[in-house]
Amino acid sequence: MKLQMVGMLCLLGLAAGAGVAQEVVPLYSGEQAASAQGNYPEKEYFSKAWKAEVVSNVTKPTLTVYRPSAASRNGSGVVICPGGGFMALSIANEGTEVAKWLASKGMTAFILKYRVAHTGEDATQEFADLSKDSQKFQETVGSVIPLAIADGLAAVTYVRQHAAQWGISPDRVGIIGFSAGGTVAAGVGLRYSPEGRPAFVAPIYPAVSSLKDPTAPADAPPLFLAAASDDAFGLEMDSIALYSLWTKSHQSAELHMYAKGGHGFGMHAQGLPSDHWINRFAEWLEMQGLLKK
Repeated sequence: MKLQMVGMLCLLGLAAGAGVAQEVVPLYSGEQAASAQGNYPEKEYFSKAWKAEVVSNVTKPTLTVYRPSAASRNGSGVVICPGGGFMALSIANEGTEVAKWLASKGMTAFILKYRVAHTGEDATQEFADLSKDSQKFQETVGSVIPLAIADGLAAVTYVRQHAAQWGISPDRVGIIGFSAGGTVAAGVGLRYSPEGRPAFVAPIYPAVSSLKDPTAPADAPPLFLAAASDDAFGLEMDSIALYSLWTKSHQSAELHMYAKGGHGFGMHAQGLPSDHWINRFAEWLEMQGLLKK
């Protein structure tokens, strides 16, 4: 009986460990770690404006690793880019909750904290104020967007180069991003180098107007998109534009446009069909052969 109890406790311990953050990896080292924005303390807090956990003032990008259980691990990896208007990161709704869900499907997930604009006490309130003035908003975030995309490119390359460390295959590492993080993911899908080519790109309600004169690469990875027609920022057309860019180049693409869902739905349940976008994403990954061992 005692042996059975010990075995059961071990199994419970293994199950509890699945989908739990196990390490944080600096994306850059040495001189690469120096940020073009300067160096100021990163901040994590609960935003009353967004009703969500957020991270602001990221100057030193990191990857937080969520491993699946040994029994479910399928050899695929995914870099996750939370959104937040390049002023903060919605770290739970578009980060940890996504990572845990995908880890439950056997994928090794890497949440990317990419560089964002320097903000004060409450980045989300600053975002709300600046979003009313497009010129001031662009002045605030314009210089950080290329840095964030560079972090996305570096993240996919890093995970591919160190894939054996996490028991994944370099050619099965993709990227998903939300809103501003979707811009990062789209940027990676458009600008990757051979050693950093993602296995798939999944921008969720992205903004892509800042990506000047985009052209789908000749070997563009499969594309998955999800957005809502009632996007509060009017970004639904960005997803349609990106979908059209891929399909006009005869590249594989799938788009889910929900009638309702708003912007930033992520993993937040609203009692709408858009709540199930991640199930559609898993079905798409299954079709791509990325959830198979």
